[in-house]
Amino acid sequence: MSVLQSVLLGILQGVAEFLPISSSGHLTVAQALFGLDEVPVLFDVMLHLATLAAVVIYFRKKIARLFQTLFRWIARKPQPEAQIDSTDLLSGTDELGKKTIIAVILATFVTAALGILTSKLIPELPIQFTCMGFLVTAGFLIFSSLYEKKQSSTESQNKGISVLQALFVGFMQGIGTLPGISRSGSTIAGAQLAKINRTAAGEFSFIISIPAILGAFVLEAKDLGEVSSSIGAIPVIAGCIAAFIAGYFSLACLMKLIKKGRLEFFAFYLVPLGIAGLIYFSNFS
Repeated sequence: MSVLQSVLLGILQGVAEFLPISSSGHLTVAQALFGLDEVPVLFDVMLHLATLAAVVIYFRKKIARLFQTLFRWIARKPQPEAQIDSTDLLSGTDELGKKTIIAVILATFVTAALGILTSKLIPELPIQFTCMGFLVTAGFLIFSSLYEKKQSSTESQNKGISVLQALFVGFMQGIGTLPGISRSGSTIAGAQLAKINRTAAGEFSFIISIPAILGAFVLEAKDLGEVSSSIGAIPVIAGCIAAFIAGYFSLACLMKLIKKGRLEFFAFYLVPLGIAGLIYFSNFS
């Protein structure tokens, strides 16, 4: 793999990780078009780690508040009045923060269980499955958008994330581990279907991506030497830097789009992409 190819894949990962268009699906298709058939899975995971850094930096204040809530919870100390933020739907108060912490744990558990099952299937799936995944993601976005618009009280809810909501979003994130199905798209759509506030749905989607990506890295870390020998350190570093920069800006862009409720428009990209991919790879694979 050349440095240019690695940078292009990194940019693609950074943009596609946060926009609801499936980063893993785009990486699979791009690697196939580049003729890179022997790329270790860990390379993709390392690009995901780079975009994870963008998540941590972008949501650093919210993550810090959740850890503060956790420490006060353990120490049984009350929250200072000055730290209460009524505009923060996930961590503005300790009550909301505790619900979010529990929700992250539950969602991660469900995702991990599904991820273990799908990890055995993914290597055997043909690339046409990835193209079908694009169409599935488009369906999620359209259906959840239509559903949310019928829920007039969705934006006024501020009760935190319930156990059932967390389990459902975790299940949707587990589905998002399949190639072509967007993790962010499936989790945000799932959160909206579960009647979670639109903004909180986007924030929760990316917060639960942190343990999911870290877990995937731990599982694939044994192949670190293979990545270095088969790809090279410089291309890997260049790809990760590109993924981080592209990821941060695409995340900022997506959060604005979520607040406006415009995610279904990505279906206009995913549907023709999926159909074109099915036609191309069915004829030339």
